[in-house]
Parts: sequence; structure tokens; C-alpha cells
Amino acid sequence: MPSSSLYGIIFTSTGARVIMACRDMGKAEEAAKYIRSETEGVEGAGTVEVVCLNLASLASVRQCVQELLQKLERIHLLVNNAGIMACPQGKTEDGFETQFGVNHLGHFLFTCLLLPRIIRSAPARIVILSSFVHAWGTMNFDDLNLDEAYTPMKAYCQSKLANVLFCKELARRLQGVTTYAVHPGVVLTDLQRHWDTSFFTGAKAVFYGLGSLFLKNAEEGAQTTIYCSVDRKLANKTGLYYRLDRFSCHGENIGRIQYLNIKIFAAWG
Repeated sequence: MPSSSLYGIIFTSTGARVIMACRDMGKAEEAAKYIRSETEGVEGAGTVEVVCLNLASLASVRQCVQELLQKLERIHLLVNNAGIMACPQGKTEDGFETQFGVNHLGHFLFTCLLLPRIIRSAPARIVILSSFVHAWGTMNFDDLNLDEAYTPMKAYCQSKLANVLFCKELARRLQGVTTYAVHPGVVLTDLQRHWDTSFFTGAKAVFYGLGSLFLKNAEEGAQTTIYCSVDRKLANKTGLYYRLDRFSCHGENIGRIQYLNIKIFAAWG
């Protein structure tokens, strides 16, 4: 069961109206059907719907936001959960490096376009899925597409650093809306599906073969996201990075963070 389905079950069980924005509508409808079956009979259960969102297309992002704004008077929680990892070098529909475009820029535009409605709904939360590898990342502002020096992991780390920076800058700018960057752990999903192409034939099999030693299942991987989404103890916390259900910091330099945030918002804000 994907983590997104688990989020849907938990949030729907509490009475929430859940909307899943997904690229593959066939899989999305299957997930929604599963969530409905798991919450059927739960007293006070909410509803679950699906809409189409392709984060590799800014036109799709805008269209999805327009549909959501027509559906929703209030948005109390936004979880930016989608992502790709270590894929071969490529470009989005709009010409951005694929991992940066999907993991950061698509979510960036999606969130910013929804912000007026989220702010109006305060108190509200924004949870952004990042990774512990953000600490290895560098923002290459002179070559964000990494045309000159692309490697699959370099691009992934840059996109995950951008997620954390976005979380922190939103926290600095917003009142009544709290933000959280989350490392879910190393989870057994299909996130590693490109590894055979990007690294070496059999890389994915090796990773999955060792998985029983250290990988989390989807339920375990969802815990930190759920914690940041609903735990009352975090109501007055914002802009922080969490792993294993607790705040974590890699000794980031605050001046460097502020400088990078200014540059990243100047580029797209």
C-alpha cells in the first residue's frame, strides 16, 4: 500500500475531505476506491476524490489549481508528496531538469497558487516531502538544469535542498500557516525504479535485496508526515525539518539559508 493511500485512510477517517492530485488517474482511482473501502462504516468518515496533476507540466499545475479552487472554499492541509529520484537526464515540458522540475518547481507553483486560499483557511499546514540527502545538495543557480555537470544523484540532492529552503522561506513569510519539511525514511517504494538505468544493471535488485535490513514499509514511512500534519504539539512550530517524528538539523548556516531563499524566490517568485 503506498504511503499516499495510508494518508488518505487516516485523514478520511477523521472526517476530512481528501483530494488526491495524481498524474496516473487509473492508479489514483484504484487508490481512492481502496480508501473508501477501508473507511466504509467509520462513523463521521469524510470523502476522497481525485484530480489530475502532472508536476512535469506547469500548464497542468495551473489547470489542477483552477479545478481545486472551484471545489474548495477552504484548504487546511496541503501535503506535497510526489517525487522522482535519480532518473536519467531529461527535461520537463517547460524545459527544466526533470527532478528539479517535478520535485521542486511543480510543487512550488502548485503551493504558491493555492496560498491565498490556504491563508484564508488559517490555521493551516503545509507539509513538504524532502529527504536527508538535502544536506548533500547544492543550489547551482548558474546552471539549475545541470546541463554542464549532470549526475542523477546531484540533481536529486539539489531538488531536495530546494524543498527544505522553500519550507523555511514559506515559514518566514506566512502567519497562521505552518510549514514542515519531512524525511520519511528510506522506504520500500518504486522511487528507485530508475536506478538500473542511472547507475548499473541490477542496482535496483541489490537495493531491494538489502531492503529487509534497513528499509521502512509504507506505514512506517508515513508516520513523520502524519505527525507533522496533525500533531497538536507542532501547532506553533514552523519551518523546521523532521525525520523519525522529531525535529532534526544538520547544522545549516542561517545566513546561507536566507541567501539561498532570496535567490530561489527571486528566480520564480
